[in-house]
Amino acid sequence: MTRRLSLIGIGSAIAALVSGCSGAQVLDRLVAHDTYHGPTGVPYGPDPRHLLDVYQPATGTAPGHAPVVLFFYGGNWTSGERAEYRFVGEALAANGIIAVVADYRLSPQVQYDGFLGDCALALQWTLANAASLGGDPARVMVMGHSAGAYNAAMMALDPRWLAPLGLTPSRLAGWIGLAGPYDFLPIVDPQVQVAFNWPQTPADSQPIFYADAKAPRTLLLAARNDKVVDTQRNTVGLANRLRAAGTDVELRIFDHLSHVTTVAALARPLDWLAPVLPTVVDFVRGDPRPVRS
Repeated sequence: MTRRLSLIGIGSAIAALVSGCSGAQVLDRLVAHDTYHGPTGVPYGPDPRHLLDVYQPATGTAPGHAPVVLFFYGGNWTSGERAEYRFVGEALAANGIIAVVADYRLSPQVQYDGFLGDCALALQWTLANAASLGGDPARVMVMGHSAGAYNAAMMALDPRWLAPLGLTPSRLAGWIGLAGPYDFLPIVDPQVQVAFNWPQTPADSQPIFYADAKAPRTLLLAARNDKVVDTQRNTVGLANRLRAAGTDVELRIFDHLSHVTTVAALARPLDWLAPVLPTVVDFVRGDPRPVRS
């Protein structure tokens, strides 16, 4: 019991730090390096921020059959680096999933149309290169945490961003949102106001605006007591709207997580915090799990 409590304390401390550089460095030291391989710093567009890292499973997946997940990190659309999310790539690769972690331009350099355009370019690259990476182009999904979950939602739900590239959300096998903001008007956070040009922010900037029958298969996860993003309004609200439209939605709300630990629990040293990783892995593989609210 004492050892277990000690582990909980260490894990909680790491998870509390994971949103910052020091926390990412701690996780990086704990996460395995021999479960994956793949290129890093691959350009997917012309801007210096248009770079991505690939995590291919070291073993266990037949070439051409692996599912592929493109991950967008959070950071209030004002911060974040792909290197800080190696723990996400490693966790997915260790479970036979090819992971792609992409940087994108941030506010105030660009507003939401700019970073969503970047995400569309990263998705175009992922779809075009899935087969050469050993993945199945028909099993590509997008996934994100917090602000990144918003980005993933807009790729999956709003066809405007992929249309200029000759793509549609129907190319996706599904999408995954962790603690995402999907319905957040009016905007009160000063940084987010800049990113979304408040108060001239249109209603169609919100993922919930696009909750219809055309949406891909969906997995939504969040902490019940998230202090950053209102889970009931955003995650539960979007799930309800999508279900009403006839979309296949899996919803998991966790009692003992926070906004940050919802993504930190993906790290295999912290996966005992809550079953976030197995839920994501089963969804990506197409293995159904009981739907919970």
